[in-house]
Amino acid sequence: MKRLCFIYLTSVLTAWAHNAPSPLMHWDCQKKFLKDGELVAQKGFNLKINSPLPEQKVAGIPSLGNPGKEAWVASQKVSKLQMPELALTVSSWISVDKAIPTGGIVGYFQDNGNSESGWVLGYDKEHFSIGLASAGNQRMTYLQGKTKYQTGKLYHVAATYDGSELRLYVNGKLDASSKEQTGAIRYPDQARLALAGYVDSNENFPHTGTIREVYIYDLCATDEGIAHEFDHGKGMTEESLKPTLAFEHEAPPFLQMATQNSIGVNWATTLPSTGTLFWGETAECKNTIPVTELDKFHHMTITGLQPDTQYFYRTESISQSGDVLKTNVSTFETAPEADSPIAFAIISDTQGNPKVANKMATYAWAQRPDFLVIPGDLTSTGTDHTHWTEHFFPSMDVLIKRVPMYPVLGNHERNAHWYYDYMNLPDPEYYYTFHYGPAQFFMIDSNKKCTPGSEQYEWLEKELKKSQAKWKMVVHHHPVYSSDANDYGDLWKTNKSSRGDMNVRAMSKLYDQYGVDVVFNGHIHSYERTWQVKEGKVVQRGGIQYFVTGGGGGPLEEAGPSRPKFQNTVKKGHHYAMVRINGDVFEFQAYDEQGKLFDSLRYTRQQK
Repeated sequence: MKRLCFIYLTSVLTAWAHNAPSPLMHWDCQKKFLKDGELVAQKGFNLKINSPLPEQKVAGIPSLGNPGKEAWVASQKVSKLQMPELALTVSSWISVDKAIPTGGIVGYFQDNGNSESGWVLGYDKEHFSIGLASAGNQRMTYLQGKTKYQTGKLYHVAATYDGSELRLYVNGKLDASSKEQTGAIRYPDQARLALAGYVDSNENFPHTGTIREVYIYDLCATDEGIAHEFDHGKGMTEESLKPTLAFEHEAPPFLQMATQNSIGVNWATTLPSTGTLFWGETAECKNTIPVTELDKFHHMTITGLQPDTQYFYRTESISQSGDVLKTNVSTFETAPEADSPIAFAIISDTQGNPKVANKMATYAWAQRPDFLVIPGDLTSTGTDHTHWTEHFFPSMDVLIKRVPMYPVLGNHERNAHWYYDYMNLPDPEYYYTFHYGPAQFFMIDSNKKCTPGSEQYEWLEKELKKSQAKWKMVVHHHPVYSSDANDYGDLWKTNKSSRGDMNVRAMSKLYDQYGVDVVFNGHIHSYERTWQVKEGKVVQRGGIQYFVTGGGGGPLEEAGPSRPKFQNTVKKGHHYAMVRINGDVFEFQAYDEQGKLFDSLRYTRQQK
């Protein structure tokens, strides 16, 4: 087995070129090596770069930052025969400006189900890692380090493999090791060589941060060799680096918690900022609220407003470096008196389909609702930050910058901290209540226990018991009643199904007991309207109207082959809904992906 006793890398940071082994690949990430949309390799393969890159000075060297827009992929096909096989050393000088669950520094691999092969040097939200698959193991080992990195700091991250042991180093020191892999490195038949990102055939997570230099060897370095390489550049790890992130909105301003006299305005920026919230009765927005706390997430409340009145607002955010981020003027309206007519939109399960979600939001805004209710699954994976910044907020901006948004958690949010970071709802945020006009809404997290004796059950009973609202409405993600084909028992294989979520069905006893009028749910990616139901049975009046409105963008589902008695109307298709209330009159309309009405309901409380 070939083994390299010392690495004296041919870096501009060292003077050891005459002693250095020849790398298999080497990228010196400086602007002067960018040519015709490629980063020219010192050895190996050029990398395709389509977007402008910020410049970062490291030890006086103008190095390249990656703003997280794209990974740098080899501009020509790279064969597995051109990659290290019997031994590997990969050495990098990098910073991470944005911690993500699956980050990549450099790699050539596939990690799809049972197809795991190749290797990738990368990181998760806290630690660096090396993933590698060998001939002696059918699965890839992801060896995670112990050192918690700090965003915005430069690190020397390296890994070695000698056919029997995989080792990860951070700043010259051994950080983790594993003997799970043995023999030659096992590669996929096809893969893409990529820097500044975690890239295989179905995943592409660009790196955000500085890439100073990367080497790949088909030799295995010793601990002393790695330590020696770090010693020659360790001064770089003490430097302060400028953020490579562009100063932008992660979440443009959006509205929540409107009352007759106040409204919440929330927004988030990619970098910590201060700023100003401007508002007023005209587009000049002459009133100001200073944002004095340096933070990425801003939750402001405008108070002293008049009921049922239109206002204007805009924001300015200022980064630590003095960059200013301004928004255009938008509008909002305060809540009306308790006896006023109201109208609101419902869009659920937008998930990872921003194109459809944006269409639903645009249609809904055209009807000028007072507010928006979202019965869960705002994202496909709530722990993936990009699903918020690239899917949910851009798709819903047209609506939620003008009307307040009231969400509940779905199962796809995974109770992620991002939900709590972005939203500003009454504590504890996963359940809460709010009033709007003649209606009171009770917002429930159906991922948690909803059975008698649970925290939410007891809270809901207390709130319903004291409610004086004319209309009582409950919102949670999982449906009490559903005709779905396979979520609650596969009706194409068996005739057994609970026909809904039993956790929240237990809570429906409270709905019956305390006069809840309507329940809105999502989770099932189709539309369903029940007959009125009371104590588990269909009634002609005096029951509760249940709606499943899960067609905001997620992959569509269909009803089972048989019709349960509670079912009135079902439809497979993306959709949104509008609800209108005027005194004792309740109206409901559902609209498809072309904006066409496909179902409606109208009744009065006397008929109920």
